[in-house]
Amino acid sequence: MRKRKILKYVQSKFQILGYKLAYMVLLQYYAFNNPKTPRWAKNIILGSLGYLLNPFDAIVDVTPFIGYTDDIGIISFALVTISAYINDDVKINARQKLQKWVGELDMESIQEVEKMW
Repeated sequence: MRKRKILKYVQSKFQILGYKLAYMVLLQYYAFNNPKTPRWAKNIILGSLGYLLNPFDAIVDVTPFIGYTDDIGIISFALVTISAYINDDVKINARQKLQKWVGELDMESIQEVEKMW
């Protein structure tokens, strides 16, 4: 009984982390595609998304919680660094794409991400 509760808790945390990570990546994607975003900010976005997609890091990502902390840290740092270029259009596009992927939006998770900057 206790193991099931623990597993449900872990699953819910993974779902929340995955949801937030997906939103953070989409924000960076749409900021990158914005012609007003300067080259230096685009380079930060490329670096953070490149790190996330790096196949050599995949082995570490198998480890629950710990495996994704570096990815989330890099994506979060990049997002805060380029936050001046995340305007309403970027947010709207990211939310629309996320909604296409998952259905109803979890506005609480979205607001937690947006509170970062």
